[in-house]
Amino acid sequence: MHSHQSGSSSDTAVKPNTLWVLMGVSGSGKSVVARRMAAALDIPYIDGDFLHPRSNVDKMAAGHALDDSDRQPWLEALNTAGYSMLRTNPTSLIICSALKRRYRDTLRKGNPGVRFLFLDGSFEVIEARLKQRKGHYFRSAMLTSQFETLERPQADETDVVTIDINHSIDDVIADCLEKIK
Repeated sequence: MHSHQSGSSSDTAVKPNTLWVLMGVSGSGKSVVARRMAAALDIPYIDGDFLHPRSNVDKMAAGHALDDSDRQPWLEALNTAGYSMLRTNPTSLIICSALKRRYRDTLRKGNPGVRFLFLDGSFEVIEARLKQRKGHYFRSAMLTSQFETLERPQADETDVVTIDINHSIDDVIADCLEKIK
C-alpha cells in the first residue's frame, strides 16, 4: 500500500465523521429536509421508518400504535445502521423522530459521531402543514399524542441542535445546512 503525501501538513488532522439524526414530531418536515439536504451536500441518508422489523410494520398496518418494547429492536437497528454510516461517510443523515431521551440515548450508544437536528415547531404550524399534505389523512389526536410523547432535549444533551421550523421550508433547510457545516 502506498501512501501519498499531501502538500499541506494540516491535512493530518482528520475530521471525525458525523451522523446527523433529523428528529421531531410527525409533520415537522424531517423527510423533505433530509432529501433536500442530502441532495445539496451529496451525502447519503436513510429514513429510519424503513428499518422497522416486520412485526412492527404489521402492527402499524393493522392500525395499532407501537409501544416502547416494539420500538427497542428498531432503535437498535438504527444504532447499527448509524454505526455503519459513521464508518463509511464523512457526513450522513438518518430520519428518526427520536421523541424520547432514551430513544436518543440508544442511537448514541457506541456512536460518538451522532448529533441531532431537532426540527422544532409549534403545534399550530405543524397541524397546518399536515392538513395541507396531499392524500394525507390528518387526525389531530395523532399529533397531540406526538407532542405528549416528546421529551424536549435538555441543556445537557449538547449534541442536539434545535432548528426553528416556524419558517418557510427553504429557510429551514438553509438553517440546517448552515448548522451542520
